[in-house]
Amino acid sequence: METDSSLLGSEFTQEEELYQQLLLQTMGKMQNSGASDSKTIRPQPGLCAKTFTLPEQQKVFLNICQSSQVPLPPPLSHEDLIELLESDDPSGYRVPMSLGEPHTELDNSKQACTVYDVVVNDEFFQKCQNDELFQQFLLAVSLEGLENKYKMGLSRECKVLKNRKFLGSITEQNIRTKSKPVIQELDSKQTNSAPKPPKSPELCLQVEPAVGNPQYLIAEVHLPGVTSAHSLVLDVGEDRLVLMARPSLFHLDCFFPHLVNQESSVAQYNTSTQILTVTMPVVG
Repeated sequence: METDSSLLGSEFTQEEELYQQLLLQTMGKMQNSGASDSKTIRPQPGLCAKTFTLPEQQKVFLNICQSSQVPLPPPLSHEDLIELLESDDPSGYRVPMSLGEPHTELDNSKQACTVYDVVVNDEFFQKCQNDELFQQFLLAVSLEGLENKYKMGLSRECKVLKNRKFLGSITEQNIRTKSKPVIQELDSKQTNSAPKPPKSPELCLQVEPAVGNPQYLIAEVHLPGVTSAHSLVLDVGEDRLVLMARPSLFHLDCFFPHLVNQESSVAQYNTSTQILTVTMPVVG
């Protein structure tokens, strides 16, 4: 996915500049009220697993923790999981989880090692404890989540430590209470369009400012035929955007080149241009 760094360039019209200013003003209001969109949780121990980074072969531990405050994933039976793993797109089933920052601890040999805390729903964790296939699936999605967030490689040869539920200490984590930014309509003009087969919409990903450290990541998604924001389902993660346009018009799943603050993200759908604009503050 290419990143266009020409945001707010000289070719923007006056109307487009005003529109971007409106987005940034709205962003400021969202940041002022962002504290209510997250809460602090204290995870409970679950299991501890050991693996290695690739290709460095450095030792890494995963504290798989549990909390009732993390959303429960959709129902999935053992048979459904087998079918999912054999499908062409097993990533279609998402497990809500909170990925903590790396912290340094000492292993049994008193050697320094890196530990990551991964928090999932407590009911789902117990289900994984009672089913070895689910446990392996949980470890796999945890490794994938850490790889995507921290841009690293992790070995899938992951060993669960039988006599240890966690390594070091488990710290508090902040989790989102709002998983989807509210999509506001800029124009109530309606048009009729017949449903089309799902396809990937045109995406333009831009950064602001054009030079220097990026402060905002702005995604413009062209959605021809979508007449209302009510037909859009949007989920913004720390490094990922997932969008569905019902009924089965578009589907988009992309990763970002920067980590973003999902709680302060703003989404607006212009029914005249049929463009969804998602403005996201860049973290760090």
